[in-house]
Amino acid sequence: MMNFRKGGRNVDKKKRKFEMPDTFVIVFFVVALMALLTYIIPAGQFETKETTYTQGGEEQTKTVLVPDSFSYVKGEDGEPATKGVSLFEEGGGAGFLNYIFEGLVTGDKWGSAVGVVAFILIIGGAFGIIMKTRAIEDSILKMIDRTKGKEVLIIPIMFLLFSLGGAVFGMGEEAIAFAMILVPVVIALGYDAITAVMITYVATQIGFATSWMNPFGVAIAQGIAGVPVLSGAPFRIGMWAFFTLIGIVYTWIYASRIRKDPKRSLSYESDAYFREDFKQSDIKANFGTGHILILLTIVAGVIWIVWGVVKRAYYIPEIATQFFTIGLVAGIIGVIFKLNNMTVNGISDGFKQGARDILPAALIVGMAKGVIIMLGGDNPAEPSVLNTMLNAAGGLVSDVPVAVSAWIMYVFQAVFNFFIVSGSGQAALTMPLMAPLADMAGVTRQVAVLAFQLGDGFTNMIVPTSGALMGTLGAARIEWSKWFKFQIKFQLLLFILASIVIVTAVLIGFK
Repeated sequence: MMNFRKGGRNVDKKKRKFEMPDTFVIVFFVVALMALLTYIIPAGQFETKETTYTQGGEEQTKTVLVPDSFSYVKGEDGEPATKGVSLFEEGGGAGFLNYIFEGLVTGDKWGSAVGVVAFILIIGGAFGIIMKTRAIEDSILKMIDRTKGKEVLIIPIMFLLFSLGGAVFGMGEEAIAFAMILVPVVIALGYDAITAVMITYVATQIGFATSWMNPFGVAIAQGIAGVPVLSGAPFRIGMWAFFTLIGIVYTWIYASRIRKDPKRSLSYESDAYFREDFKQSDIKANFGTGHILILLTIVAGVIWIVWGVVKRAYYIPEIATQFFTIGLVAGIIGVIFKLNNMTVNGISDGFKQGARDILPAALIVGMAKGVIIMLGGDNPAEPSVLNTMLNAAGGLVSDVPVAVSAWIMYVFQAVFNFFIVSGSGQAALTMPLMAPLADMAGVTRQVAVLAFQLGDGFTNMIVPTSGALMGTLGAARIEWSKWFKFQIKFQLLLFILASIVIVTAVLIGFK
C-alpha cells in the first residue's frame, strides 16, 4: 500500500533505519582517504642509525631515525613534491586497487600483516578442533551448574589475570584464542560477547599501556629514549592498579545491566549464534575423563606459552605452533575417548571450520595494512607521507607550557597508533624524535615514555588497524562498527584519566 502526500509523491510510511557500514567498507574508505592525502602532502624521509640498550642483562639493537634529519622529496623545481598513488600498479607495486593483496603479503612471519594473518587462521583452526570435541560446551554447562549465584566473579578475576598478562609479558594476540573459549562461557552465564572482549583483549591492553616491565613496549621505549630500562616501576605499578580497577568496575556495571536486559546489548543479534549453540546442546553435560584431559591440555599449553614468551622470547611463529599443538592433542584425545563421536577426519573438519569462522578477521588485518601502504610505508629511511606527518607532529610540543607539551605528546602517540599499531614499531619510530623534543620542552624523558605507553596501549582497544583487536572481534562475531559505538565512551573515560596522569607525572617531576 502506498501513502500519498502533497505533490503526488508517494513515500514509505516506515523511515529508513540507519545501518552502520560494514568493517570492510569502513577500511576501504579509510584507505581511499589515505590515498587522497598523498596528492596533498609531500613525502619525506629521515636518516637512520643503530642504537643499543641493555635489557635483562643483554644488549639489544634497534634501528631508529635521527632527529633533525628530516628532508622532503624534491621535485624538478627544487620544492617539496607530492606523488599521489596511482589507481593500479603492475609488477608488485602499491596502487590504490592493489591494497588488499599488498596488505595481506606485507611484512614477514614475525608481525603484521602476513604473520598475524597466519597466526589468526592457525589458532582459529586449532580451537575449531577443540570446539568439535564439545569439551568446551560440556565444561561450560558443568561450570554453570557448579557456580550458580557466583557467576559475576568471572569478570573481576578474568580481567585481573588478563591485565597482568598484558603488563608482564605484553599479551595481545593471545587474547584471540582465549576469546574463543570465554565468549561462549560469558554468554552462557547471561552476559554478552562485548563483556567477553572487555575481560580478555581490553584487559590485556590496559595492562600493556600501564606496564612497568612489558618487554615489547615500555622496555624498548625506555631503551631508545636513554632512560634506565624498567625504571619508574613504583609509579607504573600504582597506575596499573588504578586503571585495572577502572576497567573492572566499568565492565562489571555494563555486564550487570546486560544481564538484566540482554536486548540492550549491541551484540545481541550476533550473540544468537552462541545462544543457539547451547540450545542445541544437551542440558546435562557429559563431563568425563576425556573432557578433563582436554582442559588440562589447554592449561598446560597456556603455561607453556607463558614460559616461552617470558623465558625464551617466543613470538608469533612459536605461539601459533603452540596453539596448533594444543588443538592437535585435544583432537587426538577426542578421538580416543570418542567425544561427540570424534574421528580422525573430524579433526580435519574442525580445523577447517575454525579457520573458516575466523577468516574475515584475518582479511581485515591485511586490508588495514593497506592504510600504511597508501602513505608510503613505515620505514623512516624511505620517502613517505607518514614520515612527513611524524615530523610535523614533532614541532607541536615547542613554545607551550611543560604540562601541555607532555599532553600533546600523549595525544600524538594516541593518534599515531592508528598507523603503527605495533608497540615496538611505534617506539622505534617516535621515541628517537620525542626524547630530544622532551628535553627541549622541559619534559622528562620518563614522562615522554609514559605518554608513548598510554597513547599506544589505550587506542589499541579501538583502532581497526589492530590485528589483535580485529581477530578478537572476529572470534566474538562482533562488527567493528558496533564495537566502536560501545567502546567510544570507555575511550573517552580513559583519555580523560590518562591526561590527568600525564599532567600529574609532570607536576611531581616523574623521572
